[in-house]
Amino acid sequence: MAQSTLDAYRKVVGMTGALLPVVSFLGRLPVAMIQFGSVLLVTETSGSLATGGVVACALALGQVSAGPFVGRLADRHGQRTVVLVCSLGNAVAIAAYTLGALADLPTPGLVALGVVAGATIPGIGPLARARVVPLVRAKGGDDRAVGTVLSLESTMDELSFVLGPALVGLASVAGHPAYAFGAAALLVAGCGTAFALHPTGRTAKAAAAGPPRARGPRLPLPLPREVYVVRVGLVFLGVLLGACGAGITALTQELGRPGQAGLVYAAMGVMSAVVGLSMAALPERFGLLARWRAATAAAVLLSLPLVWTDSLVGLYVVVTFFGAIYAPNLITGFALTERAVPPQRLAEGMTFAASAFVGGQAVTLAVAGRIAESHGAGAAFALGSAAAAVAFVIALIARHEPRGAPARMPHEAAAEPRDPAAVTPDAGAPSGTGRPA
Repeated sequence: MAQSTLDAYRKVVGMTGALLPVVSFLGRLPVAMIQFGSVLLVTETSGSLATGGVVACALALGQVSAGPFVGRLADRHGQRTVVLVCSLGNAVAIAAYTLGALADLPTPGLVALGVVAGATIPGIGPLARARVVPLVRAKGGDDRAVGTVLSLESTMDELSFVLGPALVGLASVAGHPAYAFGAAALLVAGCGTAFALHPTGRTAKAAAAGPPRARGPRLPLPLPREVYVVRVGLVFLGVLLGACGAGITALTQELGRPGQAGLVYAAMGVMSAVVGLSMAALPERFGLLARWRAATAAAVLLSLPLVWTDSLVGLYVVVTFFGAIYAPNLITGFALTERAVPPQRLAEGMTFAASAFVGGQAVTLAVAGRIAESHGAGAAFALGSAAAAVAFVIALIARHEPRGAPARMPHEAAAEPRDPAAVTPDAGAPSGTGRPA
């Protein structure tokens, strides 16, 4: 089993080239650094966890608002120019945001700078998925190969969320969180540019263009309803992560060890990355919808002990086990999205899925920060558990539909025969034949 999984990863890396995963990983690392680090940076300079949560929320909302637009531009014009402009702009915006925090700007000024820093994020994570999946399919890769690619991409996300908070935590212990923000600006400028100029950027443009169309008004291809169901589920997964982030920050402060927050996040991310890599070994008969239900159920169960955790050692132990739920949820969410959206809207679909997750996290950072200040870390963790329960309910009521089934107008639905497979829940059909979403 382990050898076959390693062979699967070697196969997909051979299709993409070894350089692309390296530059895409380093290019997405600054996102993790500034998302988590903004709470520590602003809390350090303002002295208020609530202010740190509000500004972090503004940064994430900027990313959420602009992310789908960046993906749409990449679908229409190719990734190269879009990523290049965003990477350089984001480096400048991060530097301005950091200087504003160090200058102790009023909260409205920091919120504005946070929005700009978030809006200029190049979205290398979702765009890498949109770039590599068509490339693997064009080279003969099957659904298992695509699943391996998505596992690798989500593992790189998780590793970035290990190293990112850890670097911010180390910078806080060594001197100041601002040091990590300077490194983030340099990384996004250098590695974002390398990702933009990589030869596969041209492949992504060709794949997004699709086959030639007849002349006429260019209307966006409709999306099937399961795409929106998955996005709502990802929103609540983001709420879970945002609440846990606020709870971890609050609890480490209550225990007098605020510099440990980034390292606690790192422990959670290590477990998530390990589980993410192992996802490629799951049998094909364990369908995506069944995986989604199992992952959300595990999120509910493993988040509950956080509510009663009151020591640093206990926090490390509980969070390490809790980290096992993130990669399966994210990998499955992106896989369901890839199955459902038209190829011509893949970059937009992937960035929208990422934005749904980050959006839930963003709003929760602001709300849960205030809850934690008023009622303690346990209240923030309880909010996260409730969000996990909602995500589980959404996964339970989701239904299976064929790959790429577009949303149909009422008269079209009435004119076509009803396909029983389109409304039957996936109870473990092979991912290569049943196509859950």
